[in-house]
Amino acid sequence: MSLKPVANSLFLSALVALLSPGCSEKRPVAQNPSTEQQQPAAMSVPKFDGSRAFAQLEKQVGFGPRVPNTPAHMNCLGYLENEMRRYADAVELQPFTHPGYDGNALELTNLIASFNLKTASRILLCAHWDSRPRADQDSNPQNRSKPVPGANDGASGVAVLLEIARILKSQPPPIGVDVVLFDGEDYGKEGDLDNYLLGSRYFAHNKPSSFLPMYGILLDMVGDAQLEIPKERNSLRLAPDIVDLVWSVARDVGSTAFVNAAGQDVFDDHIPLNQVGIKTIDLIDFHYPDETHMYWHTVEDTPDKCAPESLEQVGTVLLHLIYRRSP
Repeated sequence: MSLKPVANSLFLSALVALLSPGCSEKRPVAQNPSTEQQQPAAMSVPKFDGSRAFAQLEKQVGFGPRVPNTPAHMNCLGYLENEMRRYADAVELQPFTHPGYDGNALELTNLIASFNLKTASRILLCAHWDSRPRADQDSNPQNRSKPVPGANDGASGVAVLLEIARILKSQPPPIGVDVVLFDGEDYGKEGDLDNYLLGSRYFAHNKPSSFLPMYGILLDMVGDAQLEIPKERNSLRLAPDIVDLVWSVARDVGSTAFVNAAGQDVFDDHIPLNQVGIKTIDLIDFHYPDETHMYWHTVEDTPDKCAPESLEQVGTVLLHLIYRRSP
């Protein structure tokens, strides 16, 4: 696949400029999301449709495990691109390769969709769209070489973002929103951290220096039917003000899924983003469905373990951030 530049996109134009010889770009100063004078006039907040989002979760799983270098992976990418082109003001594919364990190059692609290109006040929403090649946590040893369906671990975050994209098309947001779907997040074998987070690492290392949104929010494993999202510890350490912002909105809208307690340290796609100056938090319910997290990285990570109501709680909080609470 090749990059297809789209005119007028702040992010995409900067990306093209960065790749041009002799370019020089200034890095804007990060904005403080809590600065009161930056708050726009309140807008009506559209309703998030959990049923629509759940249908998007099922659609992704229906392709089969989205393991790199498989037909399911390629077919799902085509679907995600087509969906985003229906809604976004600009869409880019960011293809790259990475050495696979079998000696073959992994063909990977991040997808970048941008909304409201005219404003420099922007936020980043992201998730990974690939699924794990091996169910290494499965209780049945015979299943551990099988791929994971990835209903919650992968498809749930993407499903929320696809429904948000549809809403942003129908009711343009007061701020700029960039949605990035990362590939290759879950490729690595247990303990081999260098082969995880492939898409977010590539994005972070290749983004234009001028692309510095106010903050980012990563969605990972947000579809659990027993959804409880604690404050992930790396998020608390790296972006505590963004954690406070999101949890205050969750409290305002009456979301019971956002738990006012610290969770685990999770090595996830928000880490590379924070390393390059994008303050990003991770919304993740790692205990899937509970503290035994028995469906995580198993063949049981299927849509019947997820719920539209869970997706709706997360999507509702994000829409309130976009339309009412973001600077």
